[in-house]
Amino acid sequence: MRYADANVIKIKHAVLEEVARLAFAGELEERKDDIPFKLIPGPTPQFRCCIYKEREIIRQRVRLAEGKAPGTEDDGNIIQVISSACEDCPISSYTVTENCQNCLGKACINACKFGAIEAGRHRSHIDPSKCKECGKCADACPYNAIAHLQRPCKFSCPVDAISYDEYGISVIDEEKCIRCGKCIHSCPFGAIGSKTWIVDVINAINSGKHVYAMLAPATEGQFGPDITMASWRKAMKELGFTEFVEVGLGGDLTAKYEAEEWREAYQEGKKKVTSCCPGFVNMVRKHYPELSDAVSTTVSPMCGVSRMIKAKDPEAVTVFIGPCLAKKSEIVDQKIEGNADYAMTYSEIRAMMRAKGVALEPVENTYQEASVFGKRFGNSGGVAAAVQQSLKESGNDIDVKVYKANGAAECKKALLLMKVGRLPEDFIEGMACDGGCVGGPSSFKDQMMAKKSRDALIKEADDRGIYKNLSNYDEDSFSMHR
Repeated sequence: MRYADANVIKIKHAVLEEVARLAFAGELEERKDDIPFKLIPGPTPQFRCCIYKEREIIRQRVRLAEGKAPGTEDDGNIIQVISSACEDCPISSYTVTENCQNCLGKACINACKFGAIEAGRHRSHIDPSKCKECGKCADACPYNAIAHLQRPCKFSCPVDAISYDEYGISVIDEEKCIRCGKCIHSCPFGAIGSKTWIVDVINAINSGKHVYAMLAPATEGQFGPDITMASWRKAMKELGFTEFVEVGLGGDLTAKYEAEEWREAYQEGKKKVTSCCPGFVNMVRKHYPELSDAVSTTVSPMCGVSRMIKAKDPEAVTVFIGPCLAKKSEIVDQKIEGNADYAMTYSEIRAMMRAKGVALEPVENTYQEASVFGKRFGNSGGVAAAVQQSLKESGNDIDVKVYKANGAAECKKALLLMKVGRLPEDFIEGMACDGGCVGGPSSFKDQMMAKKSRDALIKEADDRGIYKNLSNYDEDSFSMHR
């Protein structure tokens, strides 16, 4: 996975921190217009052509931090293009290189149906305002002198949801977008971002509501071998959250109920797909709608924990924290009753922490609410392993075969095989991000860099089984089905 330039990330985090600081102080509305001037004091621009453009980009980022579209139009997508930043990206995707021999045949000019190519003194020239990106010129050139320069955002999108408008600004097709977030960190200009609920969460905390932090299973290892779930629990309480819950517990819940669905489907000769990854579920519903009935009716671990909390505390406001952007769409688009009220990325929660002077500190690894199988839900193959373990514990140790689709490309392949009736496996575990949730777009560390710390932390957990772990909770007070 490609990550955005450090300067882009620095600006993004600075905006989030300033918004959080003013929101905690109750001064955001009257002082948010000061943020662009504070971060870009001038008179010399830091990254762009001028300070005015830099300030406009900051202003649009502030709107995203408030949960709004950066511009005047809002299509409802949580993933948004910051047009002022996107303007810096090269418009033409086809360009004539120095390999051009300025030949007499002019095959490129003859191949173009739009009059976009003209002869130059030393080589041909493509007019980007006329080019329709058909690629005929590149195919016709005998010297392979015309290169196709794909934009990183478009190239990274696994479902071809990105195109360009007449001015060369990227456009995300809301009907195709699965909210995976791959485009965000692939853009070297930081021109794509996501809406946040930072202000809503801070306002809920400030108003004295019962706000619960729910931390993704993928978190262990992201911040080093000494930052435990107990470290996070301490930090979240200091930040103002009422209580903290490890969402690996939800992994145990999902595994138990999804195992029952798998058993029934297996006996009936039906094939099912998992429902834990919202990016994968979005892919099924938007690009393979004929397979929608195959999606498990068991809710995600996030939703399961949220329902459990709200069953105990009807006034609870639940906030999911993790590396996933699609979790925001699970809340906004899927509208599942009892689901989390808000979802935040690591960068967003850490901006809140910096604004309040709260830090993650080493705390003994004594807090555990999930089995090892629930903790591994964030790894590719982790869901399948947990469901198979649940089948075993319940006395239904059936010989199920699972296609572990690791990443969007494998998800598409598996779903296509299922669509045409050629999937040999019984079930599909779909993870839109390579490696699973641990490879999410808002991960703090690359999954391979975090693996050693993650394995060490999870190794310290006790060996409780899924059923034994869930015996400590009242499952009758809430439902695990959509």
